[in-house]
Amino acid sequence: MTNDSYFNRVNAPRLKARQVDELIGLAKGIAADGELANSELDYLVRWLVANREITQDPLVSALYRQIQGMLGDGVFTDEERSELLGILKDFASHPMEMGEPMLSTAVPFTNPLPRLEFGGRRYCFTGTFAFGTRNACETIVAERGAVAGSLTKNTDVLVVGHYVTESWLHSPYGLKIIKAKGMQDKGHPIAIIPEHHWSMHL
Repeated sequence: MTNDSYFNRVNAPRLKARQVDELIGLAKGIAADGELANSELDYLVRWLVANREITQDPLVSALYRQIQGMLGDGVFTDEERSELLGILKDFASHPMEMGEPMLSTAVPFTNPLPRLEFGGRRYCFTGTFAFGTRNACETIVAERGAVAGSLTKNTDVLVVGHYVTESWLHSPYGLKIIKAKGMQDKGHPIAIIPEHHWSMHL
């Protein structure tokens, strides 16, 4: 193995994280003035093409597909421009600090939010919870007949805590959310829900 290929393999996750952070920054910059100029759109598309490897990230992939869909017919309407601006704002969210409530727009929650059941269902928790510790969240669903644990192909519900956690790779979302969104894209019926929706069903 050459030094270059070893370096690329070892540093690939860090480089990918840096690219996603760069895209988040780019989306924030474009959305900051509330307008989407043609030059900004051209630059965004060229950036996504040049950094195609990160479009494998399910959340980036969703953004990429939406842009492709809008530009596919060669006409970019004012309505599409406004919609894309909203998508970029949602994707970028805004900088959040540890302990700050998370905006719902930062995470691709299941829409519409489902009615929750506990008996025989498998739950996974990510983030920091207003309800209490993660162990407390797992205990209360177990008392209602559910199983709580790590995110697997058998998980029915991923519950996202009300607060941002410092362990998340990027400010708007973390690795469990990326994995769950990827599972959804492959047809797995996992629900991604906010803490407040979960707590309403307790």
